[in-house]
Amino acid sequence: MKLYDAARCPYCARVRIVLAEKGVAYEPVEIDLRDRPDWIYELNPTGRVPILDDGFVLPESDVIMAYLDERDPEPALRPADLSHRALTHVLVRRFDDRLGDDYYAFRRGDRNALAEKLEHLEVGHSLFADIAYAPWVIRVRDMLGIELPERLQVWLERLQQRPSVAAEVALVEAL
Repeated sequence: MKLYDAARCPYCARVRIVLAEKGVAYEPVEIDLRDRPDWIYELNPTGRVPILDDGFVLPESDVIMAYLDERDPEPALRPADLSHRALTHVLVRRFDDRLGDDYYAFRRGDRNALAEKLEHLEVGHSLFADIAYAPWVIRVRDMLGIELPERLQVWLERLQQRPSVAAEVALVEAL
């Protein structure tokens, strides 16, 4: 299994955390996001990472996360209840839509509502959603220097007790 990856990318971080939670070995292929190789577009026409190659090519972090949870069902990261599981996927997609644009706008120095949106971020819905949110929150705190609301700081400290998340915090600190 190969993971086309970029250390600074929060979408890739989600997949790395899931792979660590599942204990799945993989070959990382680091992609320079500032100078993407032409061949990456053959794997994903958007040129975005992560891309998983598990005998077939699969892009999009939330899809890869769900695939890995199905492929290796233990430990389960998504809720067992089908309606709760579906709602978890909706929450992850909404998170990406609501927070992603402001995250990148903040990095560019553009006007955005990132800090305000963090105030309303709902966490603790499921481990799957928490894993999807954590890379962004880690980067907001450690790379962008935004002070987290107290409840998010407590949530993140609790989540960092998981070795998979602690490893991601260490990776971000090294960037």
